[in-house]
Amino acid sequence: MPRVPRTRAGRRRAVQAAMLLCVLALLPSTWMFTAADGRLRTTADAPRTDVAVVFGAGLWQGEPSPYLARRLDAAAELYRAGRIEVVLVTGDNSREEYDEPDAMRVYLTEHGVPDGRIVSDYAGFDTWDSCVRARKIFGVDRAVLISQGFHIRRAVALCREAGVEAYGVGVRDRHDGTWYYGATRELFAAGKASIDALFEPDPQFLGPEEPGVERALAAAR
Repeated sequence: MPRVPRTRAGRRRAVQAAMLLCVLALLPSTWMFTAADGRLRTTADAPRTDVAVVFGAGLWQGEPSPYLARRLDAAAELYRAGRIEVVLVTGDNSREEYDEPDAMRVYLTEHGVPDGRIVSDYAGFDTWDSCVRARKIFGVDRAVLISQGFHIRRAVALCREAGVEAYGVGVRDRHDGTWYYGATRELFAAGKASIDALFEPDPQFLGPEEPGVERALAAAR
């Protein structure tokens, strides 16, 4: 157990050190909120863009989790409203029995988005990887990002750092245990996000450029 300083000067230094640690801990979140400031929208007022990016959020028995389904519902709503042309679904397919992008594609087609307007990124293992791959692999330079409210600021901040002019739609969910877990996790994820933005590491898997988005847009026009 740390010893309490005996002198007034020692106690003052301890308080100053604690305050400094608090400030440093809050810097990543402050950067994240600043980077996303003025770029959050709803499905009703999202800017018209060619591409929407939907981030994976887990599967339940091979189908989108309720949180992921909400994101996909928002993408389908934007498509039906004519605000987007193509949906880029990005998620984890690191093992054969777990395939987020294909499950997302099936859900979207069942909710009115044509299969030819959906492009899959099978190596979106985290938010930074998804943003970098959207820009470098799929050639996306402007997009509406779709995620839960507690995650959308980080997504916008990282995609902007990756070179994507990004706007975010944060879908609403009831504040259950999963929501509070996600919101708490963001406090720690902000630190990793700031490191990714600072050092700009390559994604876990980069690979060659893919023309999927370009082809889908050409077909749409």
